Amino acid sequence: MKPRVAITMGEPAGVGPEVVARALADRRVWEVCAPIVIGHRRLLEQAAKAQSLEVRFVDELRPRAAAGPDDVPVLLGELFDPALVTPGKPTPETGRAVIRWIEEAVRLARGGEVEAMATGPIDKAVLSRAGFGFPGHTEFLGALCETPRPVMMLASPRLRVVLATIHIPLSAVPGQLEAADLPGLLRITDAALRRDFALSRPRIAVAALNPHGGEGGMFGDEEERLIRPAVEGARRAGIDAVGPLPADTLFFHAREGAWDAVVCMYHDQGLIPLKMDGFMEGVNVTLGLPIVRTSVDHGTAYDLAGTGRADPESLVAALRMAAEVATNRARIAKNS
Repeated sequence: MKPRVAITMGEPAGVGPEVVARALADRRVWEVCAPIVIGHRRLLEQAAKAQSLEVRFVDELRPRAAAGPDDVPVLLGELFDPALVTPGKPTPETGRAVIRWIEEAVRLARGGEVEAMATGPIDKAVLSRAGFGFPGHTEFLGALCETPRPVMMLASPRLRVVLATIHIPLSAVPGQLEAADLPGLLRITDAALRRDFALSRPRIAVAALNPHGGEGGMFGDEEERLIRPAVEGARRAGIDAVGPLPADTLFFHAREGAWDAVVCMYHDQGLIPLKMDGFMEGVNVTLGLPIVRTSVDHGTAYDLAGTGRADPESLVAALRMAAEVATNRARIAKNS
């Protein structure tokens, strides 16, 4: 059976409804999974109609596996009046609904009612005003799953990057690395590449923090003090890791296939090359969770909301990757 994937619609005033409707009109999604939307049926219908899509949404109380785009189940569809939603203008009401949709998707995944979840774009500032106490999706999912160390991986067609630090000021990165548990991060990355991506011998490159890898301490000592010991410890534990490598050259070789993933020290170090490789095909994957979670790698795009011009490729890629990871985990569980 194709894995059931719960899709959270994302911020209703953004491009979430449009990209969900367009993605579910794409046969590449239905080839690999059975989607279930957690969102607002009437907003999805409006988005489908405005884009002349042959997608039909049906309110349901429980998830079920649909066979095609003419019968897409939608859960929690009436949490607010859709007349309150103006494209590009989020409200606290829509923010509270987004939080509830994420919680429901996690509940379904943890309870085995779906095999994976894929999340639409959110607006962290709007969610904060609605009572959201987390920097982003990743940290919220970690709390919901009682996982102390959720790890953010971003994947494009030719790159996978894993982040040691996420949504913090650049000035705070060196200090945060002191407590980042780089050895644990390498273990989580290696285990996920094996379990989720079916790589029998994953190859991991670890980026340096400072220019030229610190140049022997001239430009910083984090490489020798923190990063190199973590890599050496990982190698002793049987993990095929190399580094610290200067970030200005390693991504070229990673894109050419030298490694299966690159562990990066801060957010933009990994996301700039990844988005250069495939801006609209990027997928956010949370490693280390007991559930499968992928996400689009773009924001709410308020300037495009309601125009019908939003690109669904990132959500299509996220759904296909969610199905791939869920299938790999099921295969390993069956054979263990």
